[in-house]
Amino acid sequence: MAAGSVLAFWAVAFLLIVVPGADWAFTIGAGLRGRSVYPAVSGLVVGYAAITLIVAAGVGALVAGSPAVLTGLTLVGGLYLMWHGAMTFAHPATPDAPTEAPAGTDWNTFLRGIGVSGLNPKGLLIFLALLPQFTDPYGTWPVAGQIGVLGLAFMATCALFYLCLGALTRTVLHGRPAAARLISRLSGAAMIGISVWLLTDHILS
Repeated sequence: MAAGSVLAFWAVAFLLIVVPGADWAFTIGAGLRGRSVYPAVSGLVVGYAAITLIVAAGVGALVAGSPAVLTGLTLVGGLYLMWHGAMTFAHPATPDAPTEAPAGTDWNTFLRGIGVSGLNPKGLLIFLALLPQFTDPYGTWPVAGQIGVLGLAFMATCALFYLCLGALTRTVLHGRPAAARLISRLSGAAMIGISVWLLTDHILS
């Protein structure tokens, strides 16, 4: 697999990652609420790993080609984001009392991260449309292997960026509970807005 293809994909993937969206909102909220942002970011990465495996196995194309399955996936993903956004908005977090987090919070955050990225049908469609463009069907590597490498590049960039975002959020808002609550509520509202757009866009399209 040509290194140029990987670098070109990485550049496009980086632009997609730095654009604010559901992953941003989730990471910021988790960074304020938990003792560490690692569970949240790990969950996001595992969700994208699942999408990569789906695309590499060829299942993603079948899902995208089935209106009923895609509609169901869109509804589940959109409603999940809406629920998580509503919970974040209703219960804003601050970074000033991390020891108050109940037992199991890290595990719950990890699972929610998987849901935020793995249940996002837009993410699946982006992978379906993006990954194949950077593969070489006539290369020495099988296409599934090439997709795996590209997926790893995306996940590594995603992990690094969101770890930095979460750490920056906690650092900037430490000692500012009012600002932290406001940012937390804004992240929840953003997830609700994204889910509404996601559902409306699919219904109207």
